Amino acid sequence: MNTSPLTPHPSFSYKRPESVLVVIYTRHGEVLRLRRRVPADFWQSVTGSLLDNETPRQAALREVREETGFLADHGLTDSGVVNRYPIHKAWRAKFAAGTMENVEHVFSWSLPAIDAVRLDPYEHTEYRWLPRDEAIAFASSRTDREAILKLVPEGVRGEG
Repeated sequence: MNTSPLTPHPSFSYKRPESVLVVIYTRHGEVLRLRRRVPADFWQSVTGSLLDNETPRQAALREVREETGFLADHGLTDSGVVNRYPIHKAWRAKFAAGTMENVEHVFSWSLPAIDAVRLDPYEHTEYRWLPRDEAIAFASSRTDREAILKLVPEGVRGEG
């Protein structure tokens, strides 16, 4: 097979420009933050692109399982928020030529208490459970900050 450095590998497929963001928090107000491997120092909620023929809910359940080890079959809530934003130049090569915008479906999932997270080491290097206001400060994207503000109740204090 003759491939140049500019020719994608035959098994390569472009990402679908549609994704999910899942804010996971406890009833005491702690919000899960995940630190991405790349780019360094990028903190986020659970996120990921939809696969072919996958609904936003199916993608949210899959991404929660892949990125945390949690099974969110019960209690995952579709917030009804759908964001549209330009795809950052650094990530455009992952999408078909000319794709400039991503559509993001926002979900939330409330847990009774903090639980240990099983990170996907290829995606994330660290996790933290933080109070709502600190979690907002640790959100690297505008849509993540807005989702925490909207979906995590105010005035709830963490224990201990």
